Amino acid sequence: SVPFVIRLFPVLLTKFVFLNFLAFPFFVDLRRPELLLNNTISLYLATEPGVTVGIWHTVPGSRGAEAQGKDQRWYEEALADAHPVIIYLHGNGGTR
Repeated sequence: SVPFVIRLFPVLLTKFVFLNFLAFPFFVDLRRPELLLNNTISLYLATEPGVTVGIWHTVPGSRGAEAQGKDQRWYEEALADAHPVIIYLHGNGGTR
């Protein structure tokens, strides 16, 4: 009966494959990444009116000691140095 139900309602398959209605990890404030990851801050960019994108900026472990106690301005300046930047986009329905 499961293949028949999925054939009738294909949107169910995407819901259970991607689980985009579930926010994980539970009871964690993702706006404060420094509680989960060392040397990480959260930045927000306004891409267009009414749309704001949240970004986590993490410096590599080799700069970890240098990043201790620094403010957002230091992290923004760290983006402009000669080191490469890796962009990883991820989200689900609860955190997009």
